[in-house]
Amino acid sequence: MRLGSPLRQSFFARDVLTVAAELVGCRLVHRLASGERLVLRLVEVEAYLGEGSDPASHAHRGPTPRNRTMFGPAGRLYAYRSYGIHTCVNVVCGARGTAAAVLLRAGEPLEGLARMRRLRGLPDEAAPTLIARGPGRLAQALGLGLEHDGQSLLRSPLTLHPPATRASPARVLRGPRVGIGRAVNRPHRFFEADSRWVSPYRPGGGRTRKS
Repeated sequence: MRLGSPLRQSFFARDVLTVAAELVGCRLVHRLASGERLVLRLVEVEAYLGEGSDPASHAHRGPTPRNRTMFGPAGRLYAYRSYGIHTCVNVVCGARGTAAAVLLRAGEPLEGLARMRRLRGLPDEAAPTLIARGPGRLAQALGLGLEHDGQSLLRSPLTLHPPATRASPARVLRGPRVGIGRAVNRPHRFFEADSRWVSPYRPGGGRTRKS
């Protein structure tokens, strides 16, 4: 599979909602120490605003040792532990100091399917939709943990690439965020229409198109 050049920092250093919508369809690549390449096509993401405007954001009350990666620079991975169990991964966006990020919620496996199953602890016969359907599963399938917090997404081993040029542009919907207790009704979740890889919960949604 040919991926082309990774996305540049200028892609991430923009308004977080714009970046979130355009991340749907992009391909996330993790090249393991063994040389094996794991590739997921992003189908669902969720934006969290900075500058104290989003009570659901980890950075709402300012910088802490846990959230310092969110404050930039853009184009890095922000990893955190959810409920002390699952690692979740985010893409840091916006101007340095704004602490905006996009949670990577679900992806379609494109390469390294067998290794992803093993990383998830799934049997060989497990449905592919179980591999990266949900933020904790996505991080586990790519072999990402807290040790990857702050990792650059601009160069190997962890990179993001534009959608495949031969594919039709993804039809992207937006709706309320999932699995949080604050500011849940903000339409900051973006997901590919009719994708079987997206989380089962798909409320609402004004429609948006990728430029």
